[in-house]
Amino acid sequence: MSFRYLFFFLCIFSVTSCSPTYSYFTDDLYRQQNWTQDDIQRIQFYLSKDITLSRALSAGETKIKEGKIIIKDGQQVEEVVIKSGTPGVLVLMPKEDRFGISFEEDDNAYLMFGPNPKIEYRYALLAQEWEEDYGNIHYKGKLYSVDAASADASLMVDLKKTGKDEYQTHQASGRTVNNK
Repeated sequence: MSFRYLFFFLCIFSVTSCSPTYSYFTDDLYRQQNWTQDDIQRIQFYLSKDITLSRALSAGETKIKEGKIIIKDGQQVEEVVIKSGTPGVLVLMPKEDRFGISFEEDDNAYLMFGPNPKIEYRYALLAQEWEEDYGNIHYKGKLYSVDAASADASLMVDLKKTGKDEYQTHQASGRTVNNK
């Protein structure tokens, strides 16, 4: 019986030791590493929490390739759901601290992220404007709304720290008054 438990714990340990350790992508991390746009394009990003985009469809827009169509109060609504943990890549960088991240194969399907001082400068979802309980977001050239709970959806990275911290130390020699 004890062999089964030992085997079970070894299996759990091997699975958890190989799993990625996601950390929030913050402005501090970005600035400390002094990454260029080319560097950022090589980083694999992940989404911290689900984001659901929705928009009302007009009568002629019932052909949907992606997402799903939902009827709410007799109105057809298209939803695009991006789940927590979905991988994404940088496809656009209009400013140094604004990232257009795509979670689909289409480079036009991106969301904007930037540092949010309210949540420790994590790179969080940006909207064109935030109202009290929703935000307006452009996605694939169309205007969608997103609930306010998605405002703190942030970018995460698989951050592996190796080696020791490096310190540059300088000892001040002191300074005395110059008497003339």
